[in-house]
Amino acid sequence: MAQENQQTPQAVLVNVPRRLDTEDAQLALERIQELLKKHAIVEQLVHRQEEGDEQASLVEGLIRRQHEAELSSTLNALHPADIAFILESLPTEERQLIWGLVNSKYDGDILLEVDDWVRESLIASMDRADLLAATEDLDADELADLAADLPPDIVAEVQKGLTDAERAQLLEAMGYPEGTVGAIMDFEMVRVREDVTLEVVLRYLRRLSELPDHTDQIFVVDRSDQILGVLAVSRLLVSDPETIVKQVMNTDYLSLGPDDEDREAASAFERYDLVSAPVVDQQNRLIGRLTIAEVVDVIREDSQEQDLSRAGLQEEDIFAPVSSAIRNRAPWLFLNLCTASVASYVASQFEDTVSKIVILAFLMSIVAGIGGNSGNQTMTLVIRALAMGRITSNNVKSLLRREFVVTFLVGISGSLVAAAFAWLVSHSLSIAAVMMAALVCNMLIGAMLGVLIPLTRDRFGKDPAMGSSVLLTFATDSLGFFVFLGLANLFLI
Repeated sequence: MAQENQQTPQAVLVNVPRRLDTEDAQLALERIQELLKKHAIVEQLVHRQEEGDEQASLVEGLIRRQHEAELSSTLNALHPADIAFILESLPTEERQLIWGLVNSKYDGDILLEVDDWVRESLIASMDRADLLAATEDLDADELADLAADLPPDIVAEVQKGLTDAERAQLLEAMGYPEGTVGAIMDFEMVRVREDVTLEVVLRYLRRLSELPDHTDQIFVVDRSDQILGVLAVSRLLVSDPETIVKQVMNTDYLSLGPDDEDREAASAFERYDLVSAPVVDQQNRLIGRLTIAEVVDVIREDSQEQDLSRAGLQEEDIFAPVSSAIRNRAPWLFLNLCTASVASYVASQFEDTVSKIVILAFLMSIVAGIGGNSGNQTMTLVIRALAMGRITSNNVKSLLRREFVVTFLVGISGSLVAAAFAWLVSHSLSIAAVMMAALVCNMLIGAMLGVLIPLTRDRFGKDPAMGSSVLLTFATDSLGFFVFLGLANLFLI
C-alpha cells in the first residue's frame, strides 16, 4: 500500500542545536568575532614575549588549542543555519578557520545552507575524505543541490553508496535545469492506496521513524504511481478510522510539473497558501513533491537577485579579493560612465543658451532627477508585476496608458511646485513655464521607459531588472537635458 521503507519504531533522543532569532544570530556573530580578535591579540603578545625562547612554540600551541576549543564549543552549540550565517559574515581567512572547527556531522547541512559563493570556497578547502563524509548522509535531492559545486569524482563516489532508487532519484534531479521545479523537488513523501481504511494508514505511519518534513498531506496513488488525490493529515486525524481513504481524500489539488519554473511554483504557493504540492510527470505519475522550505529559498534568492540586478551587479562575496569585485562591478559602471558622457554631451550642445541664462545650469538637474525618480517608480512596479506573472500581452497597452495618466497628473502637481521654485530663483515667468513643461515631458518619458525597458528585456529572455536603472537614468538625463534646454533655446533666447 505504501511506497516508503518501513522501520520499527524506537525512542530516539535527539540533541537539536538551539535555533536563534535574527538579533540573537547577530549577537552570536559578534561573540565569534570578539573571540577571534581576543585570541589574535593574545597570541601576538605571547609570541613577542616568548620570542627566542625554546618553549615559545609549546606555549603558542597551547594557547591556540585553548582558543580553538573555546570557539568550537561556542560554534557547535548553534544550529547549522546560524553557523552558515556566521561563515557568510566573516572574511575568507577567518571563515576557513571557523569552518575547520565546525563539527563534521554538520558539514553537509551547512553546505546546503550557505550561499553559493561561500559554498564554493568551503568545498575548495576540503579534502576528498571530508567531502565524502559531508555528503554520505544527504538525501538524493540534497545531493542534487550540491552536485554542481562538488568535484565529479566525489559525485561518482557518493552514487556508489546509494541504493538503486536513490541513485535514480539523484540522476533525475540532476537532469533538470536550474530554475525548474524538478531541480529542487523532494523525493521523501508518504504514499497510500485509495482502497484502505484510515486505521491502516495510521498504523503504517506509526511504523515510520518520523514523517518527512512539511508533511501536511499524504498522496493517494494507484499501483502504477498515478496520483488520484491527496489526504490531508488534519483530515486523517479527525475522521473515523474505519473510513476508506477514497471517501475522504481531496481530488481538487494543485500539481506541478518538473519542468515548471520555480518562480511560477512559488507564486502558486503564495496564492493558495500551500505547504507542499505533488510533482507529476506527463503520465500523471507522482515523482516528487515541492515543499514550502524550497519555495522560501526560491523567493529569497529571487529577491536578492532583483536587488542586485537593479544596480547591475551579480552575487558577490563581500570578502572576495578586490580583483573579483572589480570584474563584477566595472562593466555596468563603465556603461554608466558612457551614458553620463552622452548626457553631458547633449548639455554641451546648448552652451550658448546656458551661458546667456546661467540659472538654467542649476535647474536642469532637477528636470533630469525628477524624471529618473518617476521612471524608477514605474519600473519597480513593472518588474514586480513581471515576477508575479501579472503582465501579459493583453494588458500591456492598458498598463502603459495607466502609467501615462498617473504620471501626467502627478507631473502637473509637481511641476507647479517646480515652476514656483524656478520663478523664485529667476524672477522670470518664462523660465518657470519652460521648467514646468520640461518636467512634465521628462516624467512622461521616464514612465514610458520604465514600462518598456523591463518588458523588452523580458521579451528577449533577459533579467528585466539587470541594469534597467542604468538605462533609465541614461535616457531621462539625456532627454531631460535635451527637452529642457531645447525649450529654453526656443522660447527664452
